[in-house]
Amino acid sequence: MTNTDKIKVTKRDGRAEEINLDKIHKVITWAAQGLDNVSVSQVELRSHIQFYEGIATKDIHETIIKAAADLISVDTPDYQYLAARLAIFHLRKIAYGQYEPPHLLDHVKKLTKAGKYDEHILTDYTQDEFDELGAYIDHSRDLNLAYAAVEQMMGKYLVQDRVTKTVFESPQFLYMLVGMCLFANYDKNTRLDYVKRFYDATSNFYISLPTPIMSGVRTPTRQFSSCVLIECGDSLDSINATTSAIVRYVSQRAGIGVNAGAIRALGSPIRGGEAQHTGCIPFFKMFQAAVKSCSQGGVRGGAATLFYPMWHLEVENLLVLKNNRGVEDNRVRHMDYGVQINKTMYQRLIKNENITLFSPSDVPGLYDAFFANQDEFERLYTLYENDKNVRKRQVNARELFSSMLQERASTGRIYIQNVDHCNTHSPFDPSVAPVRQSNLCMEIALPTKPLDNINDVNGEIALCTLSAINLGKIQSLDDIKEPAELIVRALDALLDYQDYPVLAAKNSSLNRRTLGVGVINFAYYLAKNGTRYSDTAALGLTHRTFEALQYHLLCASVKLAKERGKCPLFHETTYSQGILPIDTYKSDLDTICHEPLHLDWEHLRSEIITHGLRNSTLSALMPSETSSQIANATNGIEPPRGLVSVKQSKDGILKQVVPDIEKLASSYELLWQMPDNSGYLRLVGIMQKFIDQSISANTNYDPSKFEGGRVPMKVMISDLLTAYKLGIKTLYYHNTRDGADDSHEDLDDGCAGGACKL
Repeated sequence: MTNTDKIKVTKRDGRAEEINLDKIHKVITWAAQGLDNVSVSQVELRSHIQFYEGIATKDIHETIIKAAADLISVDTPDYQYLAARLAIFHLRKIAYGQYEPPHLLDHVKKLTKAGKYDEHILTDYTQDEFDELGAYIDHSRDLNLAYAAVEQMMGKYLVQDRVTKTVFESPQFLYMLVGMCLFANYDKNTRLDYVKRFYDATSNFYISLPTPIMSGVRTPTRQFSSCVLIECGDSLDSINATTSAIVRYVSQRAGIGVNAGAIRALGSPIRGGEAQHTGCIPFFKMFQAAVKSCSQGGVRGGAATLFYPMWHLEVENLLVLKNNRGVEDNRVRHMDYGVQINKTMYQRLIKNENITLFSPSDVPGLYDAFFANQDEFERLYTLYENDKNVRKRQVNARELFSSMLQERASTGRIYIQNVDHCNTHSPFDPSVAPVRQSNLCMEIALPTKPLDNINDVNGEIALCTLSAINLGKIQSLDDIKEPAELIVRALDALLDYQDYPVLAAKNSSLNRRTLGVGVINFAYYLAKNGTRYSDTAALGLTHRTFEALQYHLLCASVKLAKERGKCPLFHETTYSQGILPIDTYKSDLDTICHEPLHLDWEHLRSEIITHGLRNSTLSALMPSETSSQIANATNGIEPPRGLVSVKQSKDGILKQVVPDIEKLASSYELLWQMPDNSGYLRLVGIMQKFIDQSISANTNYDPSKFEGGRVPMKVMISDLLTAYKLGIKTLYYHNTRDGADDSHEDLDDGCAGGACKL
């Protein structure tokens, strides 16, 4: 349309009037203030050609936002802020009917009356406190958000009607109210100070919060743990209880890890031979149906990773469950899988020997020893191999590993758990609290026990509450101390604040009080410090940084233990024995990194022994896909695919620009610029030295670098052995470069933009 100033538009109240192009010009000009290399006329031109007779004013604003967002590029990155400001303007008009937000108290009263906010906020805080906190809110911080961040806020985090897409709040209210909820039970003389500090840390992106907290805290729904680990025993009662627990937690925004390796193999006797067991696959299908039964409140879809040991008698059939070949009867494609491996399996691989497969039900003690005691496992495994009365099958180790890695390569979603590392380099004493599984995204390593029924008080469902520190904000390592203390306090308070749909989860959470604090923006952190994933200089920097992270998290937990008491099951941790992560890491790391320890670990050790820890675990490195976008940060510890990444989610396509692109464009090492996985895996190994849980670490392959355009199996095996040698506990995605669009990422993969992605 060429003469856009003559068309009629439809106002929000239904009235029709001539379009006011001057009004549109003023809004775009306002949004462009102070930004470099943006053109108001370019945005107007792109917008005008999409206007039509009768267009709603709401649609006009969305058209302008999209026009600005389409102009985001490596050369013109500031369009991400122009589009964001237009989106904030639009968001506030929807939420408040005007640009200026209301007073905090008025806003909370209105949304509490509408059933959107939890009633306790109004009763726990006085009007004077509301006035003080309302005056403290800086709504101009909304304008620091990039476009991708605003879109993620509107799509996932802000309180809204998910049917009509009507948003009821703006970002600064979210940040303030999360702090008010989490510190509501703190002493009234100190709590406003903590609320303000927490608000500043989150709204200025020093702290990154996960999806369940950002979308849920302040609402009547009170389940905010990102990760749920459920162990299934080898009985119908346990299988049914597991299924029920999955449904309850999927419906409340949690990502699920299911350990189903104890289920006996196909053909095993039941009731003394009265019947034959149908094997694992029918029950895996039950778990899949449970995972997909709920949409998680419209925030994201249900997702799960299911774990089993490499030596399970059905392993050859289990490895292909995601494979597109085959029929529905022998495939369970809508979950991901974690294959559990230990030193014995790797030794058989290296020596080109056989791996013997068993049904866990036929080999008493072997399944428990697999996690709790590696020497005992080796003894029993050899014993049962030589027992002619035990049902078994042997396969060549290289063939089995190759089959596993081929499925990992073709689906990207067969994950690895090194169960011995998860227990030997663990904050838990494996003799009393073995770690048997990980979670949806492979960064949690916590004890679990199977349930016999949904109300079983002896079972243990592990929950972990996540958050992250933005390394991009760190100027010196001392800067980690403040966000570390605030995160530990806030997440620990959340454990008491939230509800627990299953008793076994409540008992575990309140007794172990496990937290998982990670990082975002690591790629930017490397770039701004003048190094890359493949540089040797990154080794020392990474060592110093993650030493400081774990040290300050532990200090915060000791401080909290002095105030509120140590966690009730502290005696089941290795920390209680004075054993720290720096005592149990894989010594092979010392051959690649010679950085000394810089902090006073011996004083910290004595403090922990004397006062205990409030939290059994403190750290875990999660993918943080969507929450990284909120801070306009690079994902977790991952290298970006491009300086401008195109990320697709259920809410549409978003462009995200790496931080400080104008200054540091040549300093970033992009994903497919890395020569191989070795530099990345070395850094992950160094991180794992200090991280007390695990790390969502990926392997990445560019077939074009290899003869015939195929990644050799020996390369994948070599990377797997390198990861094991360096003490890495878990491996998450296998990414293969397809050459179509290097900067394109799908945010609905894996965690579906979700829980443990932060």
